[in-house]
Amino acid sequence: MNISRRQFCAVVGAEGVLSIGARRRAARNTLADQPASLRVISYNVFACVGWPKNRKLAQQAVSKGQMARRLATELERYQPDIINFSESPSEALSKQVAELLGMNHVRFPSGGNWPGTLLSRHEIIASQNTPLTHGERPKDLFTRHWGRATVKLPNGQSLIVHSAHLFPGADPQVRIREIKAMLASMKTDLETGRSMLLIGDLNHGPTTAEYKLWMDAGWLDTFAKVGVGEGLTIRSDIPKWRIDYIMAAGPIASDVVESRPLFEGAFRLKIADKESFALSDHLPQLAVFQSRQ
Repeated sequence: MNISRRQFCAVVGAEGVLSIGARRRAARNTLADQPASLRVISYNVFACVGWPKNRKLAQQAVSKGQMARRLATELERYQPDIINFSESPSEALSKQVAELLGMNHVRFPSGGNWPGTLLSRHEIIASQNTPLTHGERPKDLFTRHWGRATVKLPNGQSLIVHSAHLFPGADPQVRIREIKAMLASMKTDLETGRSMLLIGDLNHGPTTAEYKLWMDAGWLDTFAKVGVGEGLTIRSDIPKWRIDYIMAAGPIASDVVESRPLFEGAFRLKIADKESFALSDHLPQLAVFQSRQ
């Protein structure tokens, strides 16, 4: 169940920490007959240092310990149920964001210095980092992150969520190897028709060989299905590329009703204001799934 931003702000204490108990009490005030929905956000958060990170106001926000509260407040405007972070900040700061939002969370360590975090309003009942079908992670693959989690939905059903941040750069070969390893791991779930999400900064556009691999395997690009325009997600001043995705497979794929980048609020850099900063160089991608049952 979701709460409004007004309810969220009303229960934030002097320290800016929202307890899960307070959130649940506020959530009970929502309409019981509200249609069931799942609101999902994919966001490369640039380690929560603000962008451009050399702006004085960004540096002050970091030094004063304000970034978790700023990020949580902005995200809560969209009443998310599941959030995926690429380029997560420290585990302590990620935990603080989760607590502010009243969410459970799991961290996916990076093969380098770019960990991921999955946050969920619902219970995370299992998780695995880099769930390869066999062997250990090759040193040159998943240097950003990839993890798999199982989320228990309010209706008792489980949702498989893959959190990912693929290798950057113009040469697609490492990403293609990463995707093939991921698809091998996903094969059984895809073949048995489980509801699944793939969320993250995939570092490739929708006209690439990498993207075709996902489509050929049966994944649905939610923005391609219901989005409007080009759906550009980077950068947050003048977006030029679409590399952040929320993909779906299985029954949940038919439930998507909205998918769009959030080029607004504190996610967007106000170019005319030379003192301002955005929360990241990326824009979040939002997708909404509406149950038809």
